[in-house]
Amino acid sequence: MHAIASARAATSAAAARASLAATRAALSPAASSAHARSYLSRPLVTLDPKFYLGKRDAQPVVCSTPEEAVSSIKSGDRVYVHSVAATPLTLLDALAKRKDELRNVELVHLHLEKANPCEDPALASSFFTNHLFVGAKSRKNVDAGAGSYVPVFLQEAPLLLRSGILSPDVALLNVSPPDRHGFCSLGVEVSVALPAAQAAKVLIAQINPNMPRTHGFSSVHYSAFDYVVEVDEKLPVVAPGKPTAVETAIGKTIASMVKDGATLQMGIGSIPDAVLTELKHHKNLGIHTEMFAEGVIDLIESGVVTNLHKRFLPGKILTSFVMRLYDFVDDNPSVSFMDASVTNDVHFIGSNPAVTAINSAIEVDLTGQVCADSIGKRMVSGVGGQVDFERGAALSQGGLPIICLPSTAKDGSSRIVPVLKEGAGVITTRPHVHYVITEYGAAFLFGKNLIQRAKALIDIAHPNHRAALEKQAFERFNIKTWLN
Repeated sequence: MHAIASARAATSAAAARASLAATRAALSPAASSAHARSYLSRPLVTLDPKFYLGKRDAQPVVCSTPEEAVSSIKSGDRVYVHSVAATPLTLLDALAKRKDELRNVELVHLHLEKANPCEDPALASSFFTNHLFVGAKSRKNVDAGAGSYVPVFLQEAPLLLRSGILSPDVALLNVSPPDRHGFCSLGVEVSVALPAAQAAKVLIAQINPNMPRTHGFSSVHYSAFDYVVEVDEKLPVVAPGKPTAVETAIGKTIASMVKDGATLQMGIGSIPDAVLTELKHHKNLGIHTEMFAEGVIDLIESGVVTNLHKRFLPGKILTSFVMRLYDFVDDNPSVSFMDASVTNDVHFIGSNPAVTAINSAIEVDLTGQVCADSIGKRMVSGVGGQVDFERGAALSQGGLPIICLPSTAKDGSSRIVPVLKEGAGVITTRPHVHYVITEYGAAFLFGKNLIQRAKALIDIAHPNHRAALEKQAFERFNIKTWLN
């Protein structure tokens, strides 16, 4: 371990400066944006030579088993876990086997598409997880007190890892085999994995032939790893769901608002899929997002998505992770993966034309406060990039910051509510919200007072709930009729 540390310390500042110069040159298409120029003129944390992930003199320890690869992890270490579809399950299984000898190991990650065996509440004395986003497979861990949620804008998650606040001692990574130049790819999750790899003292990688080789700022040289083990682990497949009639109606409303030449941000799910289905007659759309789904491929092949009018990385899709589309992103230079401090930077987002940001909510109160991370006191997701993109869209010329949700929950209760549930988190604040859309239409809230907002939101609530919502609004605002 001392030899590894010495090799890291010996990395030349000249190499780091060269890497930084390459980064600036690669981002040069953003020079047409005054915001982007200002951002690039600021000092960057990657000036520190210790963040260099290029070729080094030292070579990694090649391990014969996953258990050997994780043997250097000690009690009290903070360990970043490669996230989303890049979950390194082989390494996590090996780490969980050390439960009897390890204590107070802190895991840090975004949501995982594979269940982490170290998050079993029965192992709480050995492992505690700080979740930067609470996925479905991690909710039990948080509910049991064996983990907790770290509220953070996805744009700022890389800063937590690079700055020392949550810098990892170890990063567990799931990477592609090295290319002929010796570079491995972080593959389908770069958003937080890149800053984690830059900041970690020790890099442990499972070399996986199933990991796509993605383009952008997603490469780590083989010699930058400390321990490697070869595995053959399939990536998870998240099957797309068919949109319901309600979701299709929401998708049609949103699609009707999208302008030709617009830049899109949308996540994964039935509503984004419904929107994409309705965009087949649009022209010259662009994609600047933190993630995207299959519907984009059809729009690319039909010539709808060209990325020509984007000001930041024109001609390319920009993303930070994907959960499907593995064949499409593999060795595809038209898709650029970057970490979330770039993809989710509000100024980079806002430099693009007519940014249409489409994000979902659990409930919205009558003043426009949006809860998207919890059901009452129970955490079910996280901030993610919602606020980053809602704000970025607001800064964009002709931008559309959109919050969408079905008007009712599965039990028939209204998701447009007088007040948020006790303990519910406000993710997107009143002044951030411009459009709220349900299957009953769009409510435009920007510039409206609280009474006007309540009226607009009640108009798109389910008809079965409008009378009760109106009564509660009248009582709250001390009025007897709607004001003109």
